[in-house]
Amino acid sequence: MLALPSFQSYFGLLSDSPSARASLSGNIVSVLQAGGFFGALSSTYFSGRFGRKSSLLASAVIFLIGITIQSTTGIGMSARVGLKVLYFSRFFAGVGIGLLSALVPTYVSECSPRAIRGRCLGSIPLGIALGNMLAFWVNYGASLNISPGQMQWRLPIIVQIVPGVLFLFLMFFQPESPRWLAERGRYEEAAAVLAYIARRDQDDDAIVLTLHEIRADLVGRQNLSLITQVRKMGESKVIFLRCIIPSIAIIFQQWSGAIAITYYTPQIFASLGLSSTSSTLLDTGIYGVVKFVVTCFTLTHIIDSWGRKRTMIYGGLVQGLAMLWIGGYTGAHPNEGIGPATYISIVAVYIYAVAFSVGWGFTPHVFNAEVAPGHLRQLVLSLACGTDRIMTYALAQVTPTMLERISYGTYLVFGITCLIMAMWVYFFLPETTGYALEDIKYLFEKDLIIRSLEDAPGGRIFIGTRRAATVHELKAIDALSTDSCEVLKDLKSQSVGELVQGGSQKWDGDIII
Repeated sequence: MLALPSFQSYFGLLSDSPSARASLSGNIVSVLQAGGFFGALSSTYFSGRFGRKSSLLASAVIFLIGITIQSTTGIGMSARVGLKVLYFSRFFAGVGIGLLSALVPTYVSECSPRAIRGRCLGSIPLGIALGNMLAFWVNYGASLNISPGQMQWRLPIIVQIVPGVLFLFLMFFQPESPRWLAERGRYEEAAAVLAYIARRDQDDDAIVLTLHEIRADLVGRQNLSLITQVRKMGESKVIFLRCIIPSIAIIFQQWSGAIAITYYTPQIFASLGLSSTSSTLLDTGIYGVVKFVVTCFTLTHIIDSWGRKRTMIYGGLVQGLAMLWIGGYTGAHPNEGIGPATYISIVAVYIYAVAFSVGWGFTPHVFNAEVAPGHLRQLVLSLACGTDRIMTYALAQVTPTMLERISYGTYLVFGITCLIMAMWVYFFLPETTGYALEDIKYLFEKDLIIRSLEDAPGGRIFIGTRRAATVHELKAIDALSTDSCEVLKDLKSQSVGELVQGGSQKWDGDIII
């Protein structure tokens, strides 16, 4: 929308200098992220007090109010006042988006069958990719088929009401999170939701065992205040590590350049030599299609077969190489128009989109929801989402200025970041695919680097004959020392002896989520 002359004309921006327009573009984009930051941080309180479902419904209402105000921006007011209203409405809508984006990963992870949890969590970035693709094509269609005027830039705002209404309506029919219900002591309701998720009877052994696992994980951790949750983030080295990894992953994801390219794709294509607005918007639309198609393929064929770790390693390496090529080309051929190397660089943008959709655009949403401790999951993910909004805010502010002033250096910064984050995953993150959420903690208990290298492609070169303790071994040790089995007294389940003496391995495949 920012690239449309009709928008710039309506708000009197055509007479501004390129640097002034770049600054204004950054402000308009980033103010939504500022609202998203506050929405994300508030998600812990609201979802803990009122539940995941109620908070998600509230986020949809807030979003729809913000979009409605945006749609009427400038009507009956001066351009200066109109810009202020645009800022406010984007901030207000951002609160709803931040609340929603922090809650959805938690809700999906807590309601997904373990066997397809990766694909269920993967539907989140798939939805983002679909939204981006549709937004790109709505913008292109508006620029091509609607004559310059208010409706040319208002329509892309108005159509956002459609997914907002769909989400609000469909969310009414979804169940509450079974883990939240169990945390509140509403065990019968939690069992009913688990039975609904698994399509089994409420008295089924697998339902009983899954509820036992959830209750055992919550022993001494129910109804924690926000301050207590913050303190418990540092109660042990393992807990702290699991709490900080999602935010680190988000920082890497943002500084890989993907969000900057998403918001400023037309300007980036223009910097590569494409000059007309329609051409840059068309290429932007194709970019959105590429990301969506690859995300669909990743969801159905890659995320659960390759695993979380390999997708982030391979994706990060290819992203980095693509960015370094674009930076090298832009630095070596500034302002030379379109040539053969220009098209190679445009292809590199699409290769970057493919790599991002396979790895870092997709997997962190899955990995973060899995690695966060169960009793602190919403707080950890809200902090990660807040970090996401702060980083997006910062990048939305600085990217147009970076493209204006240092040009090729922008791509080099992103490319180097991509290579660093691939190495971080290779050496320091274990594979989480296939483990129950309550078992993820064992992956970080001992020998983290050895376990991470065991799971990395070619990693055994670095560790030789050393190996990390298996999850089953660590669970057996934990079972002998824990007293959390007391929760079994109120459940229809196997005896404590059966569960402790090898039972965890026997039942492992029957845990629902």
